[in-house]
Amino acid sequence: MPKVTHFLLYSLCAALLSSCASPQQDQLLVLSGVTMGTVYQIKVNAPGAKAQRGRIQLGIARILDHIDRSMSTYNPDSELSAINRDRTTSWLPVSDDLYQVLDDAQRISRLTSGAFDITVGPLVNLWGFGPEHAPGAIPPDQEVRARLALSGFRKLELRPSPRSISRKIPGMYIDLSGIAKGYGVDKVAEYLQGLSFSNYLVDIGGEVRVRGINAHGEAWNIGIERPIAGQRSIERIMPLRNTAMATSGDYRNFFEINGKRYSHTIDPNTGRPVTHNLVSVTVLNPSTASADALATGMLVLGLERALELAAQHHIAALLITRGHNGFREHETPAFTAYLKGALVPAAD
Repeated sequence: MPKVTHFLLYSLCAALLSSCASPQQDQLLVLSGVTMGTVYQIKVNAPGAKAQRGRIQLGIARILDHIDRSMSTYNPDSELSAINRDRTTSWLPVSDDLYQVLDDAQRISRLTSGAFDITVGPLVNLWGFGPEHAPGAIPPDQEVRARLALSGFRKLELRPSPRSISRKIPGMYIDLSGIAKGYGVDKVAEYLQGLSFSNYLVDIGGEVRVRGINAHGEAWNIGIERPIAGQRSIERIMPLRNTAMATSGDYRNFFEINGKRYSHTIDPNTGRPVTHNLVSVTVLNPSTASADALATGMLVLGLERALELAAQHHIAALLITRGHNGFREHETPAFTAYLKGALVPAAD
């Protein structure tokens, strides 16, 4: 599912802080580009990083290109697109990276009781939020029921050796847009750590992972958007260190008919856009892929169920609801603990 991007907000935060320049800024390497249908920004705060610009940029490009060729639904030549075109229930071999993402996705699906579901793609497409580019219209009930029959994460099976995948129903479609960018962030972060860099920021389409300190000698400051359609403003600036953050919201990708909003956040149980007042979920987690998927799943669940899940599994999250008097923030206990200096625990 499409995600909220912090790229412009991060740039805004950086501009606001630019007056506090430090000598360390001279050693800051900044890389940016386009991948997976969105933008990325990478910052490395280390002596000698600029001298390795070409090498680092090439290594990152290879990682992101590999992930796109493996997991994209928009690239007809990707490994995932080939799987989606296969109409059988046979076991199909998958690469190590694709298997890892599928396995992580299934874990989050079980954790969220199916609120996060990578097989919801047919319904996302039906409502006009996928690569089919359907017009903004309410689909017929029979079409919703037909595509619901083709979805359900429990109808997807994984086999670790040899790494392979099987779908119980022919025609099942897999969409990894709710976790693949986070996985890309993690792989780039691992690459930078492999080069012995200890201070960096990796941002792909709003999924962020940081380590160490920024060029000011402080935690990396990342903006969480205020969930207002048609505007770019900051709800809160988060000081991040040695963690990942992802946000999912319903206020950027939607259409309206007769004054009613239909967002891209599809409930896998009903096959329809969610209707509750939870509009944004930001999750902190050591894994960007997990934070990415959890943010989507919790947004589907709604406030009460999401808070219950967070309490049970120690998920650090900031949830924002929309009411008649504006927006209201809800911090989970693990999120509050993080702000007080505690480490972010991993979800079970």
